[in-house]
Parts: sequence; C-alpha cells; structure tokens
Amino acid sequence: MGPAGLFAALILAISGANPIVIERGSAVENRITKVNNFWQGKLLDTETNVQFGEGGAGAFSDGKLKAGKIDENKYFILNELVKAGAPPEILFSDKGHIGTDKLHISVKAIREKIISLGGEIHFNCKLTDIIYDNIGISEIKCIKNNAEKVIDCHNLIIAIGHSARDTVEHLFSRGVKMEQKSFGVGVRIEHPQNLINQLIYGEFSDHPSLGAADYQLVTHLPSGRNVYSFCMCPGGSVVSATSEEDCLVTNGMSLFSRDKENANSALLVTVKTEDFESSHPLAGISLQRKFEKSAFVA
Repeated sequence: MGPAGLFAALILAISGANPIVIERGSAVENRITKVNNFWQGKLLDTETNVQFGEGGAGAFSDGKLKAGKIDENKYFILNELVKAGAPPEILFSDKGHIGTDKLHISVKAIREKIISLGGEIHFNCKLTDIIYDNIGISEIKCIKNNAEKVIDCHNLIIAIGHSARDTVEHLFSRGVKMEQKSFGVGVRIEHPQNLINQLIYGEFSDHPSLGAADYQLVTHLPSGRNVYSFCMCPGGSVVSATSEEDCLVTNGMSLFSRDKENANSALLVTVKTEDFESSHPLAGISLQRKFEKSAFVA
C-alpha cells in the first residue's frame, strides 16, 4: 500500500466501489516500531520492514514529491495529501517535501478516509495466489495469521512496487508476461550539510530562510550509461532498507525539518539488460540479489 496502492484505493473508495486492500505488512504506526527495532540491531521482519507495510518504501524515504507540470490528477493527489496533514507548500513547490515524520500522519489519515468511505484494509495479509475461471480472475488467496483467506475477486490492481520479489516470481510462474528492464545501482554518499549549503548558497549559506540546500548531478558517458544522483536527502540520514535475509540495501530519508548534520544521496550508474547474466525475464532481480548479498558479506 505504497503511493500507487494508496491512491488507487482512495479513488475507488471516493467512487463508491468499496475496495478491498491486501497489505502484506502492518499499519504504519505498528510498522514504525518494527523498523526502529531493526535499525537498532534487532531481527529483520521479512514481512514488515522499510519496504513492506502501509505507506510503502516511501514512508521511510523522505516523502519527496516530483510532480512536474501540475495537471488535475497531480493536483488531486497533492490536495489529498494536504487534507491529510501534509505541508501546504507541496501544492506550489517544484520540489515538494513532506518528511518521513509528517508522511506517516498523512498515510494514516488517508487510510482512515478509505475505510470511512466503505473500503476494507487487511493488514499482515500476504497475497499467495490468483485463481482463474473461464472468464478471468475469480478469487485471490492470502495468508493472514498463518491461516489461508479466500476473497472473491474479479478486478485486481497489483501495486507491489520494487521489492516484493517473491510475488513477482509467483506472478511470472502463473503466466503473467514480463520483460527485462534496465535499472540503476550504486551507493549512498554523505557530505556535511553546511558544505552543500556553502556550495549552493555561497555567502548566504547561513541565512535562516533558505533551509538545507539540495543538488542534482548527472554525467552522460560515451558508453551510453549515465552516472547520476538520486533521492538526495538534505539534512537527512542513511538507513538500512533491506527486506530479505542476508542482503544489504541502503536508502536515505529526511524529517520535515531537514536539520540533521549530513546530506546524503544515492550515486547510481545505469545497468543495462545486456549486463544481465541470462535472457530470463527476471534476470535483473537475480543480479540485484547478487549485489545485495555481496554487500552483506562485505
């Protein structure tokens, strides 16, 4: 129930369609406890973590919004976030930012609105199978509290994001057509935030009205690859963001205040499909896992 699932459910609920949401992880207020425990060195919960749970991976990744030109659909999304407690300036800022601390409040408020309009949300409920008849989808199977749950279903939106690899693998095994896609892989870099402020703002770097400066970098290489910064977090923190055992993934996040000592950013390079080790449609996932397991061992 990341941004795609959250707003799909909200639009269906507003339309009177009474959506049923299946969320693998827990509600955001319970998820915060699980994630903080993991960051403090306790065990990883492979079902509720930085990737899985209400709000999706973005709930622990800053709440940065890249809207581009505002149309009626984007305005609807931004306006609903503001009504749910997000800062009003996201309606006009070209680099809207909610902050992890405020985003949790907005996510919960949108969930409560979905329920008030007739929607259902099943937390800690993992999709395990899709059943077909001669017309199309007839029902879905889920696991909740170690018990199988069967739900009549003829229209299904699958909004599973990047990290639910086991679900992707299951969908592939059930005949869902998939193709390889390039992606970016890299590391997190950190700099003192006051250094970034000086580089961007110059002599005005200490002015209280300016806030923490950000940056964006890109280099187009002759090979056709790009090296670029992504998900730059002013005044933020680098965090562990894995959802699988014996893998290491990092992410970055900022609170609304963006007042931490360091800035951080992902520094990525393009990985093309010809870099994959086979022609299998899921070879990109295999390569990601290889990187993540190597990082864990290191």
